[in-house]
Amino acid sequence: MSKNTVCKIIRQYSKEPISREDMGKLLEIGEDYRKIKNYVYERFGGIAGLSKLYPGYTIQNEMTKSGLRRDLGIPSVYFYLAVFDAIGDIKSQWTRTKSKILERIGRNDGFSQEEKHYLRFLLKVSNAFEAVVNQNPIKLSGDIWEKYEKLAALVNPEKLHRYLCRQVRKVHVKLHTDVAEGFSLGERAYRYGENGADVGIYVSTKEKRKRIFVSLTDQNQYKCQIYMKLYPKEARVEIHVPVNVAVKNYEDYGNDVGIAMGMYTMLTTDLGHCYGEELGKYQMEYAKWLQEQAKSYSCNKEDNPGRKKYQEKKRRYTEQLHGYINQELNRFLRIEKPREIYMVKLPKPQSGGINRKINYSVTVWQRGYIRKRLEQKCRERSVRLVEVLGKDISRECSKCGEIGSGKAGDCEERKNLKWDDNKGSGKQKDGMFYCVNCGYEAEEKTNTARNVLRRGKEGRIVNKG
Repeated sequence: MSKNTVCKIIRQYSKEPISREDMGKLLEIGEDYRKIKNYVYERFGGIAGLSKLYPGYTIQNEMTKSGLRRDLGIPSVYFYLAVFDAIGDIKSQWTRTKSKILERIGRNDGFSQEEKHYLRFLLKVSNAFEAVVNQNPIKLSGDIWEKYEKLAALVNPEKLHRYLCRQVRKVHVKLHTDVAEGFSLGERAYRYGENGADVGIYVSTKEKRKRIFVSLTDQNQYKCQIYMKLYPKEARVEIHVPVNVAVKNYEDYGNDVGIAMGMYTMLTTDLGHCYGEELGKYQMEYAKWLQEQAKSYSCNKEDNPGRKKYQEKKRRYTEQLHGYINQELNRFLRIEKPREIYMVKLPKPQSGGINRKINYSVTVWQRGYIRKRLEQKCRERSVRLVEVLGKDISRECSKCGEIGSGKAGDCEERKNLKWDDNKGSGKQKDGMFYCVNCGYEAEEKTNTARNVLRRGKEGRIVNKG
């Protein structure tokens, strides 16, 4: 993909309700697609399947010989897309497994730095990791082998290999899906066209030379691999199309903006402008519902009617949140017109404390989604997103730069402001920041956003977006 283009998901929607017969045919493809993916997950999602994941043609050949496509009677255009979708999912799952093990290694105080370095090397070099978890000799070549020998000479490899195998058994989980919500289509599985006065898409079915027609709300036509998401209860479908679009350059986008991200107000800028002020309300409502559902489920485990309604309502809550987030991010970019956006590198989520209400709110906090969507929207508009160092950034005064540590009784004014001793130099219980050194007072998130902007301009950055 060119540097002047960015991949964007375009959505197309069905115009008219889809007949029960046609929806049944689409659901049949979706169910077969699910079965194929589960078959690949089960057969190749474990340790023994590691050697077959790259480049993936070994799995493709074995799936061809398995006879599953013949048993299901599904066209090859769907069968092989399901196989490669599943392979991609398995690769992502192994990436998550390695990340979890890396975290455990970092927290293990029983390892020396040499031992941690050796384990990280194994996780980074795929061939070495695969050999260890399958309990085979490590075979590498060239400079990598020389580096491995130097690291292995400083530690007890057998002990560390056993540790790594134990962690994989604890952490790694084979994937499985119970939901047939859609399927991918290659170019040979569909074509755009007209049916009388309607414009839409013809989709291949399991019957030879038979296609069903789905009228669409727009007349756009694409030629690439697409994904069709099914909504049988609503008798409609949604088509997701990956499209490379040209990056836009806005001449009036020339501001440098520092932002602070929050759980209740999504974004606060260095000028004190707030975006996504209703985010906390949506998330608290979602968190409250999750808490009630968890309590209800634990009380009725033996006589539970199923999770379909739960999953459907959870999906609606998530879509509502995501819709609001995208709307507010668009408003933020339209009003602030940034050339560069500075933000703190977000820490990884921490385990919860004793306040269950807050824990549920943190669980549904969409900060990862917010970050991902902000990155995408910045790429589409040629806006630079820069991460800055975050140490003590919320405790630092944006006016004088001091990180104070005074007591609440230092002056009468601070008593009136309800100073929070446990939070150190700058945060107040009522969300206000007060500086011990210079007396500067500001809203807490605004003060943080100003620190973010200053650190970005001073070059105290983590990486460049």
